Amino acid sequence: MTMTDPITATSPLADLSAAEIAHTRDLVTASALFTTTTRFAYVGLDEPHKNEVLAYQSGSGDMPDRRVRVMLLDLATGHSTDNVLSLTTGELIRSTVLDGSAGQLPVLIEEFDAVGEIVATDQRWLDALAARGIDHADVVCVPLSAGHYGFPEEEGRRILRVLAFRQDYPEDHPWAHPVDGLCAYVDVAAKTVTRLVDASNLPIPAESGNFDDPVVQGAPLTSLKPISITQPEGPSFEVDGDLVTWGNWKFQVGFDSREGLVLRQLSFFDGVEDRSIIYRASIAEMVVPYGDPSPVRFWQNYFDTGEYLFGRFTNSLALGCDCVGEIKYFDAVLADEAGNPQTIANGICMHEEDFGTLWKHSDMFTGSSEVRRSRRLVISFFTTVGNYDYGFYWYLYLDGTIECEAKLTGILFTSSYVEGSPYASEVAPGLGGPYHQHLFSARLDMMVDGVSNAVDEVDAVRLPLGADNPHGGAFSKSVTRLSRESDAGREADSKVGRAWHIVNTERTNRLGRNTGYVLMPQESPTLLADPSSSIAERAAFATKQLWVTRYDPAERYPAGDFVHQNPGGDGLPRYMAADRAVDGEDIVLWHTFGPTHFPRPEDWPVMPTDYAKFTLKPYGFFDRNPALNVPPSETVHECSHGGDAHHHGH
Repeated sequence: MTMTDPITATSPLADLSAAEIAHTRDLVTASALFTTTTRFAYVGLDEPHKNEVLAYQSGSGDMPDRRVRVMLLDLATGHSTDNVLSLTTGELIRSTVLDGSAGQLPVLIEEFDAVGEIVATDQRWLDALAARGIDHADVVCVPLSAGHYGFPEEEGRRILRVLAFRQDYPEDHPWAHPVDGLCAYVDVAAKTVTRLVDASNLPIPAESGNFDDPVVQGAPLTSLKPISITQPEGPSFEVDGDLVTWGNWKFQVGFDSREGLVLRQLSFFDGVEDRSIIYRASIAEMVVPYGDPSPVRFWQNYFDTGEYLFGRFTNSLALGCDCVGEIKYFDAVLADEAGNPQTIANGICMHEEDFGTLWKHSDMFTGSSEVRRSRRLVISFFTTVGNYDYGFYWYLYLDGTIECEAKLTGILFTSSYVEGSPYASEVAPGLGGPYHQHLFSARLDMMVDGVSNAVDEVDAVRLPLGADNPHGGAFSKSVTRLSRESDAGREADSKVGRAWHIVNTERTNRLGRNTGYVLMPQESPTLLADPSSSIAERAAFATKQLWVTRYDPAERYPAGDFVHQNPGGDGLPRYMAADRAVDGEDIVLWHTFGPTHFPRPEDWPVMPTDYAKFTLKPYGFFDRNPALNVPPSETVHECSHGGDAHHHGH
């Protein structure tokens, strides 16, 4: 591997270009790593150490070596390798053979596509369908990640579990007709069914779920008038390649086939300097655990990031449908399973939105009345993973606030409904919506005013009646510094309004306090599975809302690098076992958030969007309100210097 490298990046954190991906393919296919049945399971930038990047950007270091991480799977044998190549030199830096004991490479689309033909050759499968009055040609097969349950015949093999849904005609949405009580376990490399579970012959729901049928939709709602969003002078942001400036914000937009949208090096200009806040932010993992313990569903726990690489399924967004206003689109460039560069046009959308009142006051003493409109910059992408559609939206506000919001829509993963079931809702006649959770892990590589950061856990404190509180109305707060990783797995608590302050231990504001940002969780249940369960071992990140670790560029994923069929204990439990200091260090926050879903009839046949989010707000980062200089709206002169200020004070 010594070909000349056509590096196209001018920044050490720039995404791989199509030319770099093609060159990576050529390096691999010309090497001993490759056979005719080898596929590229993952290709992505192997990001250099933060210290190298910062040194280069400050002018005190060289451009870091441009490296790419390539995971290769031989479809015929299951042979798997994890490799790092230098695009600067063309050399193979590292190659590791995976034996499957610590997890498998992500599931390939080619493997998904193969399962229908594999189960069609198994007579047990055909007989089970015939007993239900249907033929294999009448069903679609849904291949799903297997989890890890200690079945001896699955050790070291690439396994998918397959459920069936009847499809009455080509345009019929099969999710309405689950063939419940039947499941095939498939070795996709050997192309065999290792186990067939035929637990019960449940009625197949008959009612259509075709939400796109005009008859099902009903008469169109005609009373809605058009809303026009215009910016006659164009958008307020500026884009130079992947670098964006908007208001006082500056950051880099990135994309990864595993994590999807990535934001890098977010900073805010305070009038004197650009001040760093976050070095890297992404959705590094998500798990969708289901609560139905039936023999054909107990294993339903999907890691859409680590097992399926949900960035691959990013939608091409359309103006007026997915995004409205003055839009800047970014294409998402990734490698397909043959290693060829693939472009998802308009994969990332960026636009501005009006967001109501930024600040306002009508003063009863001076007669001053001032109001400013808020707006936010929205950077988003949507991905469709099987039945669910997920949108991830990052919002930047004029006052320095950062939010991340997940939007969940699409179609429920359905079952046959058994009357009185404690594990599912009936959403249509005979059709069940099993209870489940969506738990996302945001990886927040913090850099608040630099790399010397710490986390304070802040709780509201009720004070008892006493000498210091004679009338009982006093309350205060407690502040607990997280000192080591062993202390730094934390749970939210709405009873005390728990929040986590990320502070710089070396820099203070004009009041002498450490500058910082506060992470404000939107409390919802963490993983509801029993702590001794397989899924709790594999998705340990989802058992708490916050984890804090010392920065290590190799620690990218909260459930580990190889999630598919991983037995558990990987990712955050392994990272934190080192028990490193996290007070005044270069730290990473891992925040778990997301809804617990007890489906309702209104979620069928297509689910109205549900929301989950968290917020990062400046707390002592600025010396005063950073949005004082936002001008009043030009279109309405009454927005300032007037109005009725005769109000009672509070």
